[in-house]
Amino acid sequence: MPPLPLNAAGRMRTVGVEVEFGALTARQAAEALAAQLGGALAEEDAHALRVEGTAPGPLMVEIDTRYAHPQRHPGTRWGRLGKSAAATLGTVSRPVVPRELVTVPLPLDSLPLVDRAVAALREAGARDTGPAAFGLHFNPEPPRLDAGTITALLKAFLLLEDWLRRESPPRLRLHRLSGCGRFPPAYRRQVLAPDYWPGLDHLMADYLAANPTRNRALDLLPLFLSLDEARVRRAVPHEKIGKRSVLHYRLPTARVGQPGWSIAPDWARWVAVERLAADPPLLERLAGEYLARGDGRDDWAALSRRLTGGE
Repeated sequence: MPPLPLNAAGRMRTVGVEVEFGALTARQAAEALAAQLGGALAEEDAHALRVEGTAPGPLMVEIDTRYAHPQRHPGTRWGRLGKSAAATLGTVSRPVVPRELVTVPLPLDSLPLVDRAVAALREAGARDTGPAAFGLHFNPEPPRLDAGTITALLKAFLLLEDWLRRESPPRLRLHRLSGCGRFPPAYRRQVLAPDYWPGLDHLMADYLAANPTRNRALDLLPLFLSLDEARVRRAVPHEKIGKRSVLHYRLPTARVGQPGWSIAPDWARWVAVERLAADPPLLERLAGEYLARGDGRDDWAALSRRLTGGE
């Protein structure tokens, strides 16, 4: 559990989980989940199905392209596909576009239930093979929504990002930037400066100026969209962003087909980020070490983890 398991209202914080996989169709995966976990199927479209009534709550299984689900968005600058064309697109894109298991926001102590769903998919034949990048995403609710909390979490992530990447490498070299891009070096130095503790407006303005993209391993666009939609949309009018008060943490690889694979180790490493964020003296010390050493040090992954009391 993270050091601050409760939100500002005193309730257990939540986290949504997204697990990508291949080999099964969305319908095959949804049927497997219903058979193993209980529940009933509800079809949203040909490639998006909901499994209602499972222990983790409703589970969505879908192909991971918005163009196959035109009912969810008003279209793009080029228009919107009809229902039949969207269904055809979903079918022909299956070899290269992952399917995705999406949970509702779960209480933190319910995360083990996600591994039960992953095991059901594995037993049904879900695999992580082929050209696609099959990612794992966590969407934790921040303990607070004030600028200090968000900035501390961002600083902690930047300091531990090299270690996180070392522990969760992409399956193929061509996947290393698949939605998990690095923050620009100048922005890293700006945020890690000892006097960088801006207000929310300043924090959002700096982030959007340096990162007008969702291609970041820690994507703050959903959170900022929930706080100031007009500001975010001026900066990124065409990005696919869900408005959610969460920290969207992307990892490059979900190994659904690997026997015994679990989301637990990757979640535990995220908790290390939260522990660092909740320790201001250590956060300041580690940021000072990083700035003194400069960007791109090969030993930073090991050093940063060691300085936080880990390996």
